[in-house]
Amino acid sequence: MMPDRPVRVLIVDDSALIRKLLGEMLRSSPLLEVVGVARDGEEALELADRLRPDVVTLDVEMPGLSGLEVLPRLLEIAPVPVIMVSSWTQEGADVTLAALELGAVDFLAKPDRSRFSQLRDARDLLVAKVLMASKSKVRGQRSPTAAAPAGVVKPPPSPSSRAVRKCVVLGISTGGPQTLTRIFSRLEPPFPPILVVQHMPATFTAVFANRLNRSCPASVQEATDGQRVEPDRILIAPGGRHLSLSGRPPMARVALSDGPLVSGHRPSVDVLFRSAAEVFGADAVGVMMTGMGRDGVEGCLKILEAGGTTLGQDEASSIIYGMNKAAFEAGAIRSQFSADELPGLLRMLAT
Repeated sequence: MMPDRPVRVLIVDDSALIRKLLGEMLRSSPLLEVVGVARDGEEALELADRLRPDVVTLDVEMPGLSGLEVLPRLLEIAPVPVIMVSSWTQEGADVTLAALELGAVDFLAKPDRSRFSQLRDARDLLVAKVLMASKSKVRGQRSPTAAAPAGVVKPPPSPSSRAVRKCVVLGISTGGPQTLTRIFSRLEPPFPPILVVQHMPATFTAVFANRLNRSCPASVQEATDGQRVEPDRILIAPGGRHLSLSGRPPMARVALSDGPLVSGHRPSVDVLFRSAAEVFGADAVGVMMTGMGRDGVEGCLKILEAGGTTLGQDEASSIIYGMNKAAFEAGAIRSQFSADELPGLLRMLAT
């Protein structure tokens, strides 16, 4: 269905080249209109107040006011969806994830004009993200988790004496970092093993797992190949690799692979969910949450076929009601819940 009018976008970036590239990409779609371009944070705040855009793309690193400093002030002036534009470095990942905790809805890599073959993909992704962001819910977030000094991590828990019965597999995309932080910060043991596919670049997932680990009572780690699946532990799929399960309970283990994209992604929710159905059968629990696309629909159906349980985040608490909506409409999800209900549901599964 065509919108009544184009989505109005404000571009904020200190680089003239990036401003030009983003503008060209956005103007390629008749569904989008660039209504303003800002070179720094102060100009961004002035233009946002005057123009009232539908979506803002915001540079993470700028002289003067940084993207992190601009974001909360921007959301006070004009509470609109903000997409952070970042470099794919570890430092850029940490700042971008902090911005998501502050209320940004999504993030995107800075386009690189030297890689002509990738510009079309970057353009299509930017247009899709802006259109999806325009339909998203803007939520106030808590202050970002403070970055821990390098090398400081929570020690992993001692192996649990509880046998692994059930296993929770969770698929999430746009809106995931802030939603998972909210949920896992309230989740205390006991709970079953939780394996998460969050659509995220390879340079981001380890940083994301470490940020969650610092803010959550339980242990959160980036999954490693051959790692045993244990209760009271949350494993995040590494970016760029498929995460699946192998073996049999109670000795099930993580298997990582570099296969082709599945449902447009690597890691793919479908890959993880299918393996959970094969390994855990009726004891597999699939959870579909906020995000754009259809990754996970087939996997949820496989879990149901194996006698397992599928749950979906409801529309009211989803930043993007997309992946979970697709699964619900396909009959792959039998019940829906709010994000605030999930910690209690996960603890109930451990009893």
